[in-house]
Amino acid sequence: MKKADAKRIAAGLCAAMMMISTACGSADDTSKASRTVKKDTNSQAAGAAVTQDKNDNNDVLLQTQPETAMDGAEYERGEKGLAFEGLSTEAVCADDGFYMPGDDGSSEEYKHYDENGWINTADQPISTFSTDIDTASFTNARRMINQGWEVYSDAVRTEEFINYFKYDYQMPEGEAVSINTELSDCPWNPEAKLMLVGIQAMEAPVSDIDSNIVFLIDVSGSMEEENKLPLVRQAFALLADQLGPNDRVSIVTYAGEDSVVLEGTAGDDTNTIKNALDSLTAGGSTAGAAGINTAYSIAEKYFIKGGNNRVILATDGDLNVGVSSAEELTALIEGKRDSGIALSVLGFGTGNFKDSRLEALADNGNGNYAYIDTLDEAKRVLVTEMNGSMFTVAKDTKVQVGFDESKIRSYRLVGYENRQLNTEDFEDDTKDAGDIGSGQQSTALYEIIPAGGIEGDLLDVSVRYKYPEESESRLVKTTVNASQYSAEKPANLEFAALAAEFAMYLKGSEYLNDLTLSEIIGQLKGAQKQEPELIEMAENYARML
Repeated sequence: MKKADAKRIAAGLCAAMMMISTACGSADDTSKASRTVKKDTNSQAAGAAVTQDKNDNNDVLLQTQPETAMDGAEYERGEKGLAFEGLSTEAVCADDGFYMPGDDGSSEEYKHYDENGWINTADQPISTFSTDIDTASFTNARRMINQGWEVYSDAVRTEEFINYFKYDYQMPEGEAVSINTELSDCPWNPEAKLMLVGIQAMEAPVSDIDSNIVFLIDVSGSMEEENKLPLVRQAFALLADQLGPNDRVSIVTYAGEDSVVLEGTAGDDTNTIKNALDSLTAGGSTAGAAGINTAYSIAEKYFIKGGNNRVILATDGDLNVGVSSAEELTALIEGKRDSGIALSVLGFGTGNFKDSRLEALADNGNGNYAYIDTLDEAKRVLVTEMNGSMFTVAKDTKVQVGFDESKIRSYRLVGYENRQLNTEDFEDDTKDAGDIGSGQQSTALYEIIPAGGIEGDLLDVSVRYKYPEESESRLVKTTVNASQYSAEKPANLEFAALAAEFAMYLKGSEYLNDLTLSEIIGQLKGAQKQEPELIEMAENYARML
């Protein structure tokens, strides 16, 4: 690839960099790696560039601006940057402020979190975090790649790439969850070992559990595109086919105002449910808070004691009337958390997708969060993995790892930046944490630097959780001994590390060292656990470079 004239780049980007100096650093800040965004030239006329800003909640706002881009320039790959050649529109920014294309006037929002760094065990021997079963980041990144977009770094949450896939864990005995651990060498850091912590939830007898489900559907004007409301209707129709006579279904919509379309309908009245879904059309502004309040009110009206009481929100997150910021939505949904009604959040669409708001709702509303980019993904979430998505078996699940500072010099938790807890939160049963559904898993990786040779007991892994209708937590604990170390990577750890590597590559992580995408793809193809979906995604991304 040709080197671009540095003066030409500086001149072409000067105006854009001045507008975003706060988010991206100054125009002459050469310490940050630049990235180039690939845009879909079929979806937008040439001559539109993207700009970025941040709001008061540190959400990254990605917006297009017409007639401001350079056209057809070629750029050199930087230290960690990506470059594209022969494109009609390109925009460049530093790692912490990176642009994404969309239709003119569109925007997407993502929350920025600094990547976890190394911690000296002598200073902080205990690491505590909430479990996470969300997968939205993986499918959202897949959507960006399929559209020919560069993946925005803040859209990548490494733990959600790891947790999109299933692992071969031991089922719990006598508890709702089991702890699985593996220890080997770290593939991206030759000085470190890599430890896997996998939490496996029990399989619940869900056929005996009745459901009270409220479909809360955004029908505002922003939802009219084919990958939004039409896909929502298809997705919920798939779920409707799985319900029985003792289940209850309600449908609440919101746009400029909320509306109750269906209330307390028997789950086996499939035609009525599907006809109500088919009648939905998009139009108007987005008053999401009103819809949330109405949905929870109806869920409470038809509450089933001991049942699966759940609101399922389907939206692009583009709330623009009333309560709409991530902080305001967090405060709203926290007030619903103790109602016994769970929340599932399904994100849809592109261009104005508000990931930061949907993540806030799910994380603070005893919920889970998935992004639906295709009908196949809707089937995976709402049919194939329905038991895990809909039926909670362990709530407020927290993990605490205690390192022996005489054996472990330092450690780094890979991902989970937005799930960190204080040490004292672990035993505080009033502290909210992640919920795990029937048969679901939550997997985490730690890079660890031994203090010397690996011998004896290295660390303890503890998990606290509550049964869904209990308020007191239960403790499960295990010790990781040096005897668990294997130079040949176990299949679970090997693949989790590969999923993490790809996520870290997309983020431009400083911790990935010099590992290349072609090396990651080669490792994926040679792995014991084969996942063609991840291989295809990585290869599609490689073809963009």
